[in-house]
Amino acid sequence: MRIAGAAKLVVAVAVFLLTFYVISQVFEIKMDANLGSLFARSPLDLPARSTKPPRYKCGTSKACPENHFAFKMASGAANVVGPKICVEDNVLMSGVKNNVGRGINIALVNGKTGETVDTKYFDMWGGDVAPFNDFLKTIQDGTIVLMATYDDGATKLNEEARKLVAELGSSSITNLGFRDNWVFCGGKGIKTKSPFEQHIRNNKDTNKYEGWPEVVEMEGCIPQKLD
Repeated sequence: MRIAGAAKLVVAVAVFLLTFYVISQVFEIKMDANLGSLFARSPLDLPARSTKPPRYKCGTSKACPENHFAFKMASGAANVVGPKICVEDNVLMSGVKNNVGRGINIALVNGKTGETVDTKYFDMWGGDVAPFNDFLKTIQDGTIVLMATYDDGATKLNEEARKLVAELGSSSITNLGFRDNWVFCGGKGIKTKSPFEQHIRNNKDTNKYEGWPEVVEMEGCIPQKLD
């Protein structure tokens, strides 16, 4: 009886030790696997952070504050590539839209809503300045006015035309000459000179293209008319 009892005890101890050994081995394997996968993980396995820069309206370099309209525009390139005018991510005029032409290109935008009012171009080389002047006189107060030259925007300009554009906030219109590149953003009823204007003179010594200066570009944030 004592021998049988001792044998049972030995078997029980052996089973316990075997069970303990198996459990410990499984636990160690799992720990090794977990630690191995942790230390073997390379930076390439970590979630990639996007390095793509944010895109702002019209492709501007920064976002505009609240109650402002984003805009970006460029003059024409020689007599080959037409100007481009974009407001609030809406391209108003461009060669792709096929609504630009030689002379002065104009886009009108509602100063309260940012909606497009009208787009036109006036030939200042072979055309007549009278339609240009008449158009400027019809612009309503509170309207944002954007202008860009293409090829030549000055030959047919007269004193009245320059005065009407100056009343929209332009400082450079009085000096705009043959084949100069010029972009301007002002408004009807503006009480000061606009800060949004770029002008490059046609100069054979500095021209980028034969007979024409380089393209002039401009971007900014136009304050919304709130009253």
